[in-house]
Amino acid sequence: MRTSQDVLRDLWTLAQGDLDALDAVTLTGTPPILPSSFAVDMAAQVTIAAAGLAAAEIWRARSGQSQRVSVALEHAVVECRSERYLRLNGNPPPPAWDAIAGVYKVRDGFVRLHTNFKHHRDNVCRVLDCKPERDEVQAALNHWEGEAFETAAYAGGCVVSYMRSHEQWSKHPQAHALEGLPLLTIEKIGEAAPRPWPHGDRPLEGLRVLDLSRVIAGPVAGRTLAAHGADVLLISGPELPAIPWLTIDTGRGKLSAFLDLKSGPGRAALHLLLAEADIISQGYRPGALSALGFSPEDAAAINPGIVYVSLCAYGHQGPWAGRRGFDSLVQTSTGFNHAEGQAAGVDGPKELPSQMLDHATGYLMAFGAMMAKARQAREGGSWHVRVSLAQTGRWLWNLGRIEGAMRRPELPLDAVKPYTLAVPSGFGELQAVRHAAILSKTPAFWARPAMPLGSHQAQWPPRH
Repeated sequence: MRTSQDVLRDLWTLAQGDLDALDAVTLTGTPPILPSSFAVDMAAQVTIAAAGLAAAEIWRARSGQSQRVSVALEHAVVECRSERYLRLNGNPPPPAWDAIAGVYKVRDGFVRLHTNFKHHRDNVCRVLDCKPERDEVQAALNHWEGEAFETAAYAGGCVVSYMRSHEQWSKHPQAHALEGLPLLTIEKIGEAAPRPWPHGDRPLEGLRVLDLSRVIAGPVAGRTLAAHGADVLLISGPELPAIPWLTIDTGRGKLSAFLDLKSGPGRAALHLLLAEADIISQGYRPGALSALGFSPEDAAAINPGIVYVSLCAYGHQGPWAGRRGFDSLVQTSTGFNHAEGQAAGVDGPKELPSQMLDHATGYLMAFGAMMAKARQAREGGSWHVRVSLAQTGRWLWNLGRIEGAMRRPELPLDAVKPYTLAVPSGFGELQAVRHAAILSKTPAFWARPAMPLGSHQAQWPPRH
């Protein structure tokens, strides 16, 4: 099995990084840490290290100073489960899932429902013609075959998945569409002059990042950019549903404002913000922002030199390119739940021990954003970075399986404490996970506390 250094080299090469920079990276720790048959520990360490090294390289470009980057395996694993270790005023997280979310039997296997947002739950009950109660949902699903329900549910605005084995997924047209795609793409989409780096004492200080994302992957990307000094402005809609615990955990370091993008004034305000941004990172349903006039090409016309980062569930090519999805559903669709269940000897799906597709993809988004921004500063141009949960899943699968690791005990809470710190927030005192990439000259930290959504004005802070 390849080492984390080997995998980091591949990722760094894919993004056209200077290979000599890899000498500055130290990766410590011995896997496995978590009980999984997949290399989730390696995925955590490598993606966090890639983002950390990109920040260090930007600092070298800005200041002429090189620095060391180190990532401990256990710390990386903890950060990729940061939401479960968050404590608010000493209290642990509430239940993570809606009452009817989760796994159900169908005639030919299992399906997973994601109903944490009320409109998704209502749509499931509408398609099944049942009340939002587990017994009623199961009784209704007893009459369905998996793919038929999955198809009907998506047509009805639900977010669900049918559990496939890896072999079944490999034969699926969407899997074939992903075969020709790399883990992430960084593409030049327009002409623009190189932008000089702003003044600042941190790698991303003075850079402005528009964060239009929810749940985990996109918000983790924004949180990571904020950890290296960027001014990250999270834009949410006053009517959009959110998951409060995730808002707290991923909101560290960010400003947060409301805009109603369905309204003319809201779109006009976003246009003004975009015109002064350096990076926009978005994870909305494929096509949603484009329909509002904020596609990558639109953004490059509004602001030549922009770096535009796009996240989707199943990839930007293929029959499922426009399909909504979350980490848990992509795990189910693409074979992870089936494989983990088999490795654990259980009859049915078993989840990975973290939302690893989400977290790893979030760090890849931050990594791609920084590598694209570094190229913009050298070469000019507008740039588009694309990632998906399914592409990250394909990469994770290809890292290989780990025999016997499923028997590992869970990470005890005492092991987690050294990687957390107490910080104030707009919600109360947090005990939260520190960033796992340790940079020797520009330590990562969040200068702004997590605040409730909409706490700030939709405007950029002044550059110093």
